[in-house]
Amino acid sequence: MHKIIAANWKMYKNRMEAATTAAEISAGLPGVLPEGREVVVFPPATAIECVAQAFRGQKALTVGAQNFYPAPEGAFTGEVSVDMLRDVGAEWVLAGHSERRHIFGESDEMVARKAVFALSHGMKTMLCIGETLEEREQGHLYVVLERQLTAFFSSKPDAMADEALTGRFVIAYEPVWAIGTGRVAGPGEVREAHGVTRALLEKFMGETGKKLPVLYGGSVKPDNAGALIALDNVDGLLVGGASLEAQSFLQIIGA
Repeated sequence: MHKIIAANWKMYKNRMEAATTAAEISAGLPGVLPEGREVVVFPPATAIECVAQAFRGQKALTVGAQNFYPAPEGAFTGEVSVDMLRDVGAEWVLAGHSERRHIFGESDEMVARKAVFALSHGMKTMLCIGETLEEREQGHLYVVLERQLTAFFSSKPDAMADEALTGRFVIAYEPVWAIGTGRVAGPGEVREAHGVTRALLEKFMGETGKKLPVLYGGSVKPDNAGALIALDNVDGLLVGGASLEAQSFLQIIGA
């Protein structure tokens, strides 16, 4: 299974800053990119187009959007549609990032609705799942991940065949307690969570669930990226703060 390294720039970088960082990533990529590894960058919405332009001609580099509304168009002030995002160069979208769930109050049902909508409208989709510190300490890891994935698979129409999701749908496991805190889940914790995720995917999808990439996200840095990506069932990384500087992100890409 090929590995995916994704960068979430969150609410950082104006267009000039984003274009500069994207150009540095593009220039440095040939020297570090292992065979079979794909890179996705999720810049702020205002910078998607300039990042896409900087990545033009780089087959391994693609651009995504951090957020969208699950409707083709309409009276949704402040929102953007997947068609608008595709128009400026986005091929991917994020759904269910912990900040969307816990800061903006997006429910499991809303996250599932967004993911299904994006997939049905031709966007590659990265669905984020993960537990809070309180949920982990209470031993609710399986319950939380099952609930979040059940919301998606129960919303997915029968016409959207599991096999058709291969290459277009990715899960990103992010322990909420390790995002932006500097605290990283230990190897045992990552193996456990990714093992649970893999088992749930096989429960919902059968053999296809063995092929779906599962990424790890949570205070990923150059000095821990190699160890993380070498773990069982870790098929890539979702990187936050360490992706904001091109050289730091390039080290992670090549880990």
